[in-house]
Amino acid sequence: MKPRVRFAPSPTGPLHIGGVRTALYNFLLARQLGGTFILRIEDTDQERFVPGAEDYIIETLAWCGLQVDEGPHVGGPHAPYRQSERKPMYRQYAEQLLASGNAYYAFDTADALNTLRENTQGGASTFKYDATTRMQLSNSLTLSADEVKERLNRGDEYVIRLKVPANEEVVFEDVIRGGVSFQSSLLDDKVLLKSDGMPTYHMANVVDDHLMEITHVIRGEEWLPSAPTHVLLYRAFGWEATMPKFAHLPLILKPDGNGKLSKRDGDRLGFPVFSLDWTNPETGEVSKGFRERGFLPEPFLNMLAFLGWNPGTEQEIFTTEELIAAFSLERINKAGAKFDFEKAKWFNQQYIKTIPPAELANLVKPQLDDKGITVSNEFLEEASRLLSERLTFLNDFWDQGQIFFQEPAQYDVAMLKKKWKEGKKEFFPELVDRVEKLADYTAGALEVEVKLFMEQHGLGFGDVLPIIRIMLTGTMQGPAVFDTAVLIGRDETLKRMHKGLVEFDGLVIS
Repeated sequence: MKPRVRFAPSPTGPLHIGGVRTALYNFLLARQLGGTFILRIEDTDQERFVPGAEDYIIETLAWCGLQVDEGPHVGGPHAPYRQSERKPMYRQYAEQLLASGNAYYAFDTADALNTLRENTQGGASTFKYDATTRMQLSNSLTLSADEVKERLNRGDEYVIRLKVPANEEVVFEDVIRGGVSFQSSLLDDKVLLKSDGMPTYHMANVVDDHLMEITHVIRGEEWLPSAPTHVLLYRAFGWEATMPKFAHLPLILKPDGNGKLSKRDGDRLGFPVFSLDWTNPETGEVSKGFRERGFLPEPFLNMLAFLGWNPGTEQEIFTTEELIAAFSLERINKAGAKFDFEKAKWFNQQYIKTIPPAELANLVKPQLDDKGITVSNEFLEEASRLLSERLTFLNDFWDQGQIFFQEPAQYDVAMLKKKWKEGKKEFFPELVDRVEKLADYTAGALEVEVKLFMEQHGLGFGDVLPIIRIMLTGTMQGPAVFDTAVLIGRDETLKRMHKGLVEFDGLVIS
């Protein structure tokens, strides 16, 4: 059977990179084996619903190139794909569990349960609604059938709880962790249907996974404690034979490895933990995303894939197609993976180096458009070629390449004071004149002419090239100086060199 996998986030805020990694692993498995990748919005917790969060999730997947086969925005044979829109369906499954004796009505008020919790605080154990306490509480296991019926008829509030068996070992196989077992005595009788008729995560998750024919549940390690409850639900429904395979992913850890990576860590250390910019609808606070920091989707996914998985080879740079071919759940590690922003930057930098100049030019052109700068496609492609080795982020293009589009606003005065010396600077008007009269204005011809000039006047590279570079760019940074001179053109090169001849004396003296 071809895999059917789902990414099932809750729209309670922006999508953390841990969630994107979960989506990625689901997507890779589906694509590798010709299966189906489903987006399901698990919005049963209406109190924590955040406006705009679902759109953000969909936009994130689209930017990453994780194409959804079925979901709320594309439809599919198992629609609807928002759990809030599936609400009427869940009651019949809760009633099925009531009829089979695997669930029960609980009429305990919130105040009564809070009092029980408060009374056990500080004791040897905390209150838990389970096999040891349920027979002392107000539920259909302790009340007569007539009293239960009467309470239901008069509209008393109730929830429906799972009846967890006492003192039983719950065993299941995890693709990543191997055999996993839990003692049922450690589990509480989870609420399946809330008083407003909305299912809880546990109920909706299992029912929907069954109805949508999910074959693999790939999710974060934080859901591992919920797995035995889900196994018991599959068993109670009689669906154990078609229960999906579980794979619980390791946590993404803080850079120091001490705990799970959070937004606060990103704020503190100066890197994003969300894929896209997110604006808090209540406070207006903007959290930066990887996209807006200048990351490209493929290296972003490449980086995420390695946070928990390895291909078993020395290869580190993968296209998405190569990740699909190489991926396997069995090569995901159990241990948490430390997030390393410097490594993330490295992935982005390595990928930018491989982008053809014409494609890179299209990616950076908006930066020029924003500044009202218009150049030919050929010019922008050549600028992109010269800068591709120097870019970590797409956003670096203007900082690194503005010298191609405008003359320097200032000069490296500290370097000028070292290099613009009597006995040497007097030769530079001649160099400018030779550049102006050069018949073949190419990088190679410029280099030959400059070397000839140096030989004739007994000058070294350190005497001449820094001065030319500062004339053209204002700094000691940038691509090869002769390539820069050719790209900006002879006229602009001469203009900048003449300006340097005029201004350098005053800068050195001041």
